[in-house]
Amino acid sequence: MSRPMVIAAGGTGGHMFPALALAAELEQRGQPVLLACDQRGARYLPEGMRARVIRAASPSGSTTMRLRGLTELALGFAQSMAFLRRQRPLAVAAFGGYASVPVGLAAQAQGIPTLVHEQNAVLGRANRLIARRARLLALTFAPTQGAAAVPAPARLLTGNPIRAEVAALRDRPYSLPAAGERLRLLVIGGSQGARVLSEVVPAAMARLSARLRARIALTQQCRPEDLERVAQAYAGLGYEATLRPFFDDLPARLAEAHAVISRSGASSVAELLALGRPALLVPFRLAADDHQRANAEAVAAAGAGLLIGEMELEAAWLADRITAWLDQPEQLADMAARARELGRPDAARALADALESLARAPARLQREALA
Repeated sequence: MSRPMVIAAGGTGGHMFPALALAAELEQRGQPVLLACDQRGARYLPEGMRARVIRAASPSGSTTMRLRGLTELALGFAQSMAFLRRQRPLAVAAFGGYASVPVGLAAQAQGIPTLVHEQNAVLGRANRLIARRARLLALTFAPTQGAAAVPAPARLLTGNPIRAEVAALRDRPYSLPAAGERLRLLVIGGSQGARVLSEVVPAAMARLSARLRARIALTQQCRPEDLERVAQAYAGLGYEATLRPFFDDLPARLAEAHAVISRSGASSVAELLALGRPALLVPFRLAADDHQRANAEAVAAAGAGLLIGEMELEAAWLADRITAWLDQPEQLADMAARARELGRPDAARALADALESLARAPARLQREALA
């Protein structure tokens, strides 16, 4: 059996999903892959897939929490050193989350070529610890805050890998509502919904006339605890919306949407851009390093979507925006075209190419990169 590639990630789906997309691409090429993640990241593994669980924690917070985090990272580093010596991987790809730190540091200590991938428009805290000594820093957005710490020749713009279910819908064209067809508006807020959207969207719909509401087919994700309240708000308007705490068929709903209101996490943004769907992005204001706002700013700067802060989002403003979409839908078509231009549906392939190139590089170049 040939030597494997190791892919390390942890913490959240935002780190794990692109890591799994790269793993799938490499395996399709016949390249063995080993995954390393923490206990939190292991929750996102597909059924039947196994990973080496690495101890890790964030070294931030109170003094006690920092000491615990540093201790966990030290234990994870020892684990990773033994794991990599045993497996002798050709290269290591780190996708962020603190579980990738001990694996990345151990790889660099052993002279194994390392690629770091950043999903957001801000270099994440975990990635900062290993990016400077990585052979390559792969970026989702060209203007990424903190990336300048890595020399330009070591930076590569690849985009963020997306789920196979989304990539399969890439060729579905965007079209505006036909005559007599309702505007399909999709509201999503991440894996657990967003309370601010459950409050503001119904209030905005209440400000619309019954005639305008009748022109909208609304599908909205809500937190389970908000579901009944939101349903009652729409029922009070005599309006029927499709409400769920989770959509198993979200890729298809994204592809069918005429407009999307969404948080701006890395995976959500990557999927919207890959499909070329216009979106109003509402960043989660407590995201680490305000990375969701940075993501949304990158999209808005390209004209591929709109940005509104969570604290600035008001029912009257949103009602005016929805009305504009109904009366001047060409705004949506323009954003959709720009989103499609910005999207990178081939990100997994580009990352796999880069990782294979690192693995083939002469040992002399690998040692020079670590000097």
